[in-house]
Parts: sequence; C-alpha cells; structure tokens
Amino acid sequence: MIIEKAFLKTLFKNLFSDPCRIRFWDGEVVEYKEGEIKFEIIFHEPIHEADILNDPCLAFGEGYMDKKIEIHGSIEDVVESIYNNKESFLGNSGKYAHIISKISNNLKKSKENAAHHYDIGNDFYKLWLDESMTYSCAYFKTPQDSLSQAQKNKVNHILKKLALKEGETLLDIGCGWGELILNAAKKYKVKAMGVTLSKEQFSRVNERIKEEGLGQLVEVQLIDYREIKDRKFDKVVSVGMIEHVGKENLHVYFSKVNDLLNKGGLSMLHCITSQENRREEDKEGGTNSWINKYIFPGGYVPSVVELVSQIAAQNLCLIDVEDFRRHYWKTLEKWIENFENALPEISKMKDETFIRMWRLYLNACAASFHCGNIYIHQFIFTKGVNNELPWTREYIFQEN
Repeated sequence: MIIEKAFLKTLFKNLFSDPCRIRFWDGEVVEYKEGEIKFEIIFHEPIHEADILNDPCLAFGEGYMDKKIEIHGSIEDVVESIYNNKESFLGNSGKYAHIISKISNNLKKSKENAAHHYDIGNDFYKLWLDESMTYSCAYFKTPQDSLSQAQKNKVNHILKKLALKEGETLLDIGCGWGELILNAAKKYKVKAMGVTLSKEQFSRVNERIKEEGLGQLVEVQLIDYREIKDRKFDKVVSVGMIEHVGKENLHVYFSKVNDLLNKGGLSMLHCITSQENRREEDKEGGTNSWINKYIFPGGYVPSVVELVSQIAAQNLCLIDVEDFRRHYWKTLEKWIENFENALPEISKMKDETFIRMWRLYLNACAASFHCGNIYIHQFIFTKGVNNELPWTREYIFQEN
C-alpha cells in the first residue's frame, strides 16, 4: 500500500489544472497547486498501481462506482480539471478523448449494444429527460431557455435545415422516442419513417403514433438501418446515432445513406465529434474502457476530418456544417440537475452503483463538452447537385 500511495502522490502532482485536496485511506491529506481548493478527492481504499497503468479511465471509473473514491465538490470540475491540464498523462492523450471500440458492430452486436444503453427502462429516462423524451443535444436560443423549449428549438432547427415539403419522404435513422418524425409529419405533412434498435423506444413511438392519429403519415420499424430494403427517401436524418456504428462501419453508413437517398436528396447528420484527426498511434483505436464497458458498448466518436472524408468518398455534396458544443454542455447541465432532483424515484428502480455510474457519465460528458475535449456538429449534404435549396441560410432561422 505504501508503494501504491507513493505512486498516486506522484501521479496527482501533474494531473489537475486546479488546486485540489487528496485525502488518502490512512487519513493523510495532500494539497496540490496553490490557491483556493476547488474540490477534494477521498480514497477510502487504494487503487492498485497496475490497474491505473493498464487503464486509468476504467480504474478510476470503477473506483468511483464501487465507492472506493468519493468526491467533495463537482465531478464535472474534477474531470474538466484533468482535461484542461495538457501536461498530464490524461490531458494530452488523444485516445482518452474518444469512445472507441475494436469490436466489429455487425447486426447482432449492434442490437445488443443498443439494448445495453436504451432498453434500461423508459421509466428511468422519463425522470430526467424533458417531456418529449428527446435524448440528444438541445438547441438554446438563449441561455435562459428551459430544457423543454431548447429541445423543441432543436427539432424545429433540424426540420428547417431539411427544407421539407409536403408529400416528401423522410427517414430518421435512430429515431429515439419519435419526437422528430412526429413533428415532421404534423408540421410539414411528409411521410416519415423511423428505425430504432431499442424495443423500449419502438414500443413508445408506436403508442405515440396511435395517440396522435398519425398512422397514415408515420411508421417505425425495429430494424438496423442496414436492413432497409427497396426504399428511397427525399430526406434522411440521423441524430446521435452514428457514434454507435463503429470506426470500421463509417463508410457503410454513408454508402447506405447514399443508396437510400433519391437523386438530389438531402441528408442531415447530427453527431458527437472530435476536432483532431487520429494520431498515428491511435489508428487501431485507443480505448476508454469504462465508457465502452458500462455506457456505450461498441461506441466510437469520429473526427470531423473522418466524416468530411467519408462524405466526399461517396461523392456526396457537403453544403453546411454547424457546431453545437456549448449547446450540449448546457443540455447536460439540465440533465444532471433533473437526474439529481429525481434521485428519490430513481433509487426505487436502480441500485447505488448504477446511480453513481450515471452520475459520473453525465458529469464527465458535460466536462468534456465544456472544455472542448469533444464537440458536436450538424452536417448537411446532398446526393448530387441540388439547385432547389434557398440561396442563403436565412430560411433556417426564420420563425414559422
């Protein structure tokens, strides 16, 4: 234990960018950096040196889940302090900024991965998402917007970008709980189809279609997007799904979208991104094992360069890119607040380990977006030349 403690002391010297206090299992307290203490980390038990060297993200993540580690102060501040210190072994290591898996996401594996994250109960998600059950980055026209308003803003923003016209066909790849396709049908009278791999989402979308009397315009299928056969669409949208396809399937995604689009058709991709392309040593995939094991099995965050290259490789025409990084940070702040307020109800359905896991996940994501460790972008591209779109982007921002 003396060796492990000495190792941790050395590690923490260059880990954080802010003044902090570390309290060890034997009662010893060490403060790092001068100034007002921003947070305190308490070790109830040692974290083995070998585990940290093998995979620090997994070691510390599991340590927090298992209550070997406690944090006094903001978890978000702790994670951001690490990422803001470019001299630390975590802050300057690109591989820990990405959610990467080496496991091939074939049809069977993709369905298992989706169930792992999305089929943990609609009742759980209802407790901290907004009433529309929109589980993706919102769009804040002002910082004072409520989460509900910001999610409505996001859906409307996307639908305007799609330049929908009555009678057109729309496909939503990874449709979630159906908010986008239902609004597209109601507002623009398009024929919308959603696909999802989540049984919980599929069930709820079908309920909503019946509740809102949209059976003639909206359909949802419980299939992988790669299983869509003999269908063509004027518009294809995907929000927060491509992060699940895996590095090896990025070309498959864009090839399939190309096949699904009518000539001149338009697609919008909304996804988490990395600003920097992979370093040479990360081409095979550095791993964040904690995220991959507990949150998003098979996940991968592509770089902007990778996505633009894939679009170009399919001879698709990129016409617009917009950054939403701060919007996702704000969204996560709202989710965290809702999550903590809902703990009395969440604790009735989930155990403490699960709660600590999700608390760490939400706060770590908020920190990553706030400090620019990861980003989120919307890409608009067309299949071939489209001369029917408005000449400027003003139509996207005009009020209905």
